[in-house]
Amino acid sequence: MADDTQDDKGAEGAAPRRSGARTGGAPRARAGAPRDAAAAPAAAATAATPRRTLTEFRSLRASSSDAAPAADAPREAKRDAKGRSYGTGRRKNAIARVWVMPGAGKITINGRESNTYFARPVLRMMIGQPLVVSQRTSEIDVWCTVVGGGLSGQAGAVRHGISRALCNFEPALRGVLKSSGFLTRDSRAVERKKYGKHKARRSTQFSKR
Repeated sequence: MADDTQDDKGAEGAAPRRSGARTGGAPRARAGAPRDAAAAPAAAATAATPRRTLTEFRSLRASSSDAAPAADAPREAKRDAKGRSYGTGRRKNAIARVWVMPGAGKITINGRESNTYFARPVLRMMIGQPLVVSQRTSEIDVWCTVVGGGLSGQAGAVRHGISRALCNFEPALRGVLKSSGFLTRDSRAVERKKYGKHKARRSTQFSKR
């Protein structure tokens, strides 16, 4: 009898636990339910967005191609009241301020003629390259001032300044000057000396003993 009483108590005590485990509380949500709920607004927004047709895309491309020539409008000449155009040229430590104007092809540098200022023929040839390439040797006068650096650097600065001034004077010359490389600022310069060495890279002589 005692054993039967204990079995009945155990059964009565275990019954609520089983029933609570099965029916107690709200039913547990599925793992995929929150994901579906979050995706629902995105799907609704996508459905609300109008879909463009192929004809609309073609019209957009045509409108963008029509607007492209406006961006490539021809450049305007930049001249002062005296009909001059200005350009700044740089090379190494030299800086040149150059003005070009209609004339007979005379080049004046720091108040002196180019043949007097640059005695070396290669330097005179260098400063005349932009005028030769653009075929304006006998149509434009050049007046410039140049400071800093040596004669080689100054000649490069004058050539750079003449090229930039010609682009402002006659924008149609930009293509031929750019293809010749005269509008590019030459960034080459002397490398600085390092401590512990004679020059930028020259080391001391090796001595075995």
